[in-house]
Amino acid sequence: MFNIRVYGILISEDNQVLVSDEFIRGNYYTKFPGGGLEFGEGTRACLAREFMEEMNVKVDVKEHLYTTDFFQMSAFNPEHQIVSIYYKVEPLELIRVPLRNKAFDFDESQLAIYNETGETETFRMVPMEEFGAHAVSLPIDKVVADLVKSLFK
Repeated sequence: MFNIRVYGILISEDNQVLVSDEFIRGNYYTKFPGGGLEFGEGTRACLAREFMEEMNVKVDVKEHLYTTDFFQMSAFNPEHQIVSIYYKVEPLELIRVPLRNKAFDFDESQLAIYNETGETETFRMVPMEEFGAHAVSLPIDKVVADLVKSLFK
């Protein structure tokens, strides 16, 4: 079974990269914003929907940057292979969700969401000079982080 994931690379005007800090199933992950492709949905529509759901922000999905070109088993289901697709995105409006200064800096409302759903997330910007594979958790994201660093430094 294939699990198709679509992620956005948002780089601010002052050359910072948006990341999502998530607490899922008892583990902490830093990753690019995005999520799973739903049946009947195109990849660009998926990414626009994910940004609206996660950050309440409309984005313009720009150029394709990378699609997984190696085998990656799902961390959550060993019967699933992950294929991730990455696009550069630009916000079409101001980002209104709080952007944190440190990793996994969840506020009380985010912790309440975790207690209810078992998942929560927050967002932050990482300066490009501090960004790279070490800044994200997932294997495919690590490849893309180094690509982003080389393309947009």
